[in-house]
Amino acid sequence: MSDESLYNNGIRNNQGIVLLVTLVILVVLSTLGYTLSVRMSAQRHRDQYIIDYQTARYACDSAVKYALATLQDIQPELISRPNEPDFSDLFVLSKAEYQQLLADFTPQSSPAGMDEHEDFNDVNNAGDANDTNDVSDISDISDINDISDINDINDISGAADANDLIPPTIPGPYGPPWPLIIEPVEFEIGSATVSIKIEDENAKYPLGWALLEDEEVQREAEAGFKTFCEWMGLDSEQEYSGQTESLKSELEQIREMKTFKLDFSPIRRAATTATNTTTSSATRRGRRPPIRRRRSARRNIIPVSTQINEQTVHFAKLFHSSLINAEVLARPYIEGREESALKYMSLWGSRRVNINTAPRHVLETAFTFGGDARGIAEAIIRRRRVEPFEDMEDLRQSLLSYSDSIRKCEKYITTISALFTIKVTAVSGVAETSVVITVTKTGKKLSQVAIISD
Repeated sequence: MSDESLYNNGIRNNQGIVLLVTLVILVVLSTLGYTLSVRMSAQRHRDQYIIDYQTARYACDSAVKYALATLQDIQPELISRPNEPDFSDLFVLSKAEYQQLLADFTPQSSPAGMDEHEDFNDVNNAGDANDTNDVSDISDISDINDISDINDINDISGAADANDLIPPTIPGPYGPPWPLIIEPVEFEIGSATVSIKIEDENAKYPLGWALLEDEEVQREAEAGFKTFCEWMGLDSEQEYSGQTESLKSELEQIREMKTFKLDFSPIRRAATTATNTTTSSATRRGRRPPIRRRRSARRNIIPVSTQINEQTVHFAKLFHSSLINAEVLARPYIEGREESALKYMSLWGSRRVNINTAPRHVLETAFTFGGDARGIAEAIIRRRRVEPFEDMEDLRQSLLSYSDSIRKCEKYITTISALFTIKVTAVSGVAETSVVITVTKTGKKLSQVAIISD
C-alpha cells in the first residue's frame, strides 16, 4: 500500500471519529435539553396547579359563606305530586326501566301512550301522566298546546327545538331530584367554577340505628339494618358478597368506641372553680399579702341540644373515618345508574327519618321498630304525594289502623327535616377542592355541626 493510500485512510478515519464525537455531543445536548424542558414544564405545571388550587380554595371558601347565608333564608317547602311518578321506588329500577319511565313521563308522549287513569308503574303507583298543567310538574318543558312550530314547515329551528327536548327528571319531595331540597347552583368566582348542592339528611337511613344498644329495640334495629341491606342489594352480586357482614363488623368496632343514643335528658356535670383570697393581717403590716386559692364546686347543666350536637359530631368523624369502607358502599349496584348504598345512608349521626321525604326502603327500616312496616310505608307514600303530613297527629289520624305501630316509632320519625348537608365543589384549571358541611336548621336558626374538607 502506497503512502498516498495510507494518508487517505487516515483522513477518513479521522473524519469518522469526528463524526462519531459530534453525534455523541448532539445526543448528550439533546438529552440535556429534553431533561431541562421536561423539568421546566413540570415546574410550570406545579406552579400552575398551586395557583389553580389557591383559586379553587378561595372560591370554595367564598361559596361556603354564600351557601350558609342562603340556607338561613331558605324555607324548604314540600310539593304536591299527585299525577307524577314517585321518587320513592326509583332506586330499584334498572336503567331500561328508568329510561322507559322518563319516556312515559315526557308530556309529548303522554296523551297517546297512556290512558287517563293508567299508572306509570305498579310498584310505586305513580298515577296519571296526562296532567301536564299541574303547577307542581317541574318537567313542564313546553306547553302541549304550544307546539305549532313543529307543524310549520318553514320554521326549521322550531322543528329542531322539538326534537331536542330537555330530558325530564322525576321530582323529589321538594321539586328537585331526591335528596336535594333546591336545584343545584352553579356559578363562577374568578376563573373557578363553583357548584353547590344541599341535601336532606333526614331523608336517609341513619347508620347510627345499627349501633343502638337498648335491649328492647335491638332486635328491631338489627331487622331494620338487614332490611336496608337487602333493599340495596349488598349481598346480591359476587362483588358485594359478604358486604353486609363486613359492614356489621365495622360498626361493631365503632360501637366499642362510642354508643349511639336516641333519648337525651339534661345532665348536671360537676365543675370546680378557684377563687383568690388575701389575709387582712398581712395587708395591715404593709407586706405583700399571700394569695390563697379556695376551690368551690358547682354543677353545670348540659342541655339536650348540646348533647345531640356532640353526638352528631362524634359519629360524623367515626363514620367518615377509615373504619367504614365507603368505597365499596359507593359502588353502583345498577349498571348505568348512580345508585349505591352510600347514597341512601346518613353518615352524619342523624337520629330521625322524615316520613315526607324518605324513600320506601328507608321508611320500612324506620317502621320496623313498630311493626307493619310495609303497610305503613305504602300508605305514607300514597298520601304524601297528594299532601304532606303536617305533624305526628296528622299521621296518626290519617293511618288510624296503624296507630299502635306508629306510637312505637314516634322517636324514630319526624315530619320536618332539620339536618342538612351542603356540598360545595370548586374547580379551577386542573385543581378541584370540595367541602361538605352539616348544619341543623330550626326555623331561621342555623347551627354548623361538622365540616369535612378535601
